[in-house]
Amino acid sequence: MYKDEIQRLIEESPLDIDIDIIITGRPPTMANSEFLTNKEQGDWAEQIVFRAINEFSRDYFAIKYGRSESLAAGEDGFTEFYQEYQRELNAIGKRPDILIFKISDFPDKNVDIENDEYVRKAVAALEVRSSSFLSEKFSAFMRDRQQQAIQKCSEIRDAIIRSELGDLLLRKNESIFNLISNATDETFRNLDFRCPSWSLTQELRDLTMLLKELKENIKVLHKRDYLSITPKMEDIALVNRWIKNFNVKHFYLQVFFDKAYVISFKDILTFVSNDNNEDNNFSIEQDVKNQGKTTIKINVQIGKEVLGRIDMPVHNSVMKELERGRLLFYVKFVGGKGYLDHEIFIRDIINA
Repeated sequence: MYKDEIQRLIEESPLDIDIDIIITGRPPTMANSEFLTNKEQGDWAEQIVFRAINEFSRDYFAIKYGRSESLAAGEDGFTEFYQEYQRELNAIGKRPDILIFKISDFPDKNVDIENDEYVRKAVAALEVRSSSFLSEKFSAFMRDRQQQAIQKCSEIRDAIIRSELGDLLLRKNESIFNLISNATDETFRNLDFRCPSWSLTQELRDLTMLLKELKENIKVLHKRDYLSITPKMEDIALVNRWIKNFNVKHFYLQVFFDKAYVISFKDILTFVSNDNNEDNNFSIEQDVKNQGKTTIKINVQIGKEVLGRIDMPVHNSVMKELERGRLLFYVKFVGGKGYLDHEIFIRDIINA
């Protein structure tokens, strides 16, 4: 069964996953504008996916399943809502945002999401995440930045090796000389040397400056150059808990402002368990945007482009007045449209 396969992958994973995790903690006392904007963006992303499936699929339909309360910290009733949410996480795990059903199972599309037997009839579950990027523009920018850094490395290498500075470097540090002279466009990122601080003569100062500049461009080549799908580490146990209860295939779907990518929870576990992939196509970081929680960041290109185009929404400033008279200003997103790739939807979600 699917749930048994997921359990096996977690048990065999080198990740430090506490499958028996119990969520506890005090509710936050005050919301802020950034939190409210992020929540609005997340709600918009979920709506984009929800509508795209229901507008472009003839045989399947989507139902919103995750919690949708609009309460914010500091408002009446928030503490009770927060405590109830924690109880639910500890009981059944983390609800996915969207469930997908066959129309043949529910011809009237009327699904009671509090009925566990109905939920178990879902063919797929989607956890929708949002990201404030245009993915195509970001990818083009990063390609250009990497190429410029490689070109600069090549120019610096030639400026050293093909001049008298090459003889000087060979005499002062043969190891660095060999590293640089043998480097190619494909191997510059692998160069590793301690930058000297020679300063006795002008030639030595010039050589030191060029080596430092080379080192700075190598650093650019080491920086993460991809957008990511972002499951939090603690969510792995909570998603697994939900799967154990309902045995429904689970997927992460990352929505940008121009495209959306999907990857299965099973593929996430398999991919990040291979240490050859770390620092190449995924990293594990303490994410400031996720309250410092440990987050897995997987290259979106590992996933599939399930929404090949998204029309930009309208965005408006909104004011929220809290009980004590504090005002919060945040961004609300309205409209936009996602266009479903039906082949990927069927092959990589429904039939995965």
